[in-house]
Amino acid sequence: MKRVAVIYLASYTISLFGNSIAAVALPLIVLATTGNVFGAGLLALASGIPSVLGGLFGGVLIDRVNRRTASIASDLISAGAVAALPIVDLVLGLNLGWFIVFAVIGAFGDIPGMTARETMLPAIVRHSGISAERLMGIRESIAPLVMLLGPGIAGTLMFTLDGTTVLWVTAATSGIAALTTLLLPRAVGVIVDDDGQPVNAPTSLRTAGSELREGLRFLFRGNPLVRGVLVINLLLIGVLTGFQNVVLPAHFTSIGQGGTAGFVLSAVGLGTLLGAGLYAVLGPRIRRRTWFTIGMGGTVAGFTAIALLPATPLILAGAVLVGLSTGPVGALLGVLLIESIPERLRGRVTGAQNAVLTTAPPVAAFGAAVLATWLGLRAAALVLLCAWIACVVFSLFGKAFRNLEPNDHAATEADHADQQ
Repeated sequence: MKRVAVIYLASYTISLFGNSIAAVALPLIVLATTGNVFGAGLLALASGIPSVLGGLFGGVLIDRVNRRTASIASDLISAGAVAALPIVDLVLGLNLGWFIVFAVIGAFGDIPGMTARETMLPAIVRHSGISAERLMGIRESIAPLVMLLGPGIAGTLMFTLDGTTVLWVTAATSGIAALTTLLLPRAVGVIVDDDGQPVNAPTSLRTAGSELREGLRFLFRGNPLVRGVLVINLLLIGVLTGFQNVVLPAHFTSIGQGGTAGFVLSAVGLGTLLGAGLYAVLGPRIRRRTWFTIGMGGTVAGFTAIALLPATPLILAGAVLVGLSTGPVGALLGVLLIESIPERLRGRVTGAQNAVLTTAPPVAAFGAAVLATWLGLRAAALVLLCAWIACVVFSLFGKAFRNLEPNDHAATEADHADQQ
């Protein structure tokens, strides 16, 4: 693997670890500092809205500046927002208001940072010489690895260090991620046209609104494949959240195994690690449609095993199967997005997509809770399963995912462009 890809993946990994530590440590530090349980929930809500706005408008900005620079700036914003907390604690003393202020500031760095890294993927493929399949397979393997290790590392830090030190460690991870990205050639972040030639990005803020509308139009009405990928990811995140945050915790609590719910997330992570790793090795050797069909079918089998709420070992086996199936599918969908989104629109389309996906977890968790309250736990689980089966049927038999091979896909894109 070439140096450019190694640096990119290292930066991506370090940033994910920082986010993983923050997700566990910050709510605990808020509780320890304020003693306010409601405050922990308010902190999550306060950071949610700017995350959506940051995704929408950050994407427009990323289409105007060097994308490597945007990624570095986003990580520095995240690092500064966390590092400010122990400084304020030392000078003025922390309260819930300060946590909310810096959570809002940090949220404006997190989603744009994620978007900036994703927009660099085609350039990483060009400059590193590795295939998009291999790059996405490795990248999709990193997230579940962090999912498996990150919470444990965060818990260890909270157990062995005081909250202030943990905040400095969290800020340092974002800073190191920014420094790692700085090692990438500046050319990786240059905005190019579909032929790979540098373009002059707009600089006037007066056109930002129209650029945002253009990105939203492409996402929702432009390319059917991009829209289909959004629907699959939205429902997958929603169904997983419904099971992980509502159905399974309630189920395991009712049978006196409340702690088991955490192992389900680890089981999904283990399966995803194996599945994405398999795709990284074998991706180009097997037809994309085969990967897609087997992967989507596997998710149905896995979610069915979970939704029926059988014995605990079967639920865990279903969770592993879900991860094993979504690993290759997630990597393949990433490859399709690399090929389908025009370079000049990549920032605003990816930013809008990330903003939409950010809304899925809270909405899904609330919806699953309402279903479980009104209809019962098993009924809520079956509704989630039926929603995913409908998504799988739509994707397997819909026109958007009929031609997935590189040549067929390129021909389909050309036909679509001619119709515009």
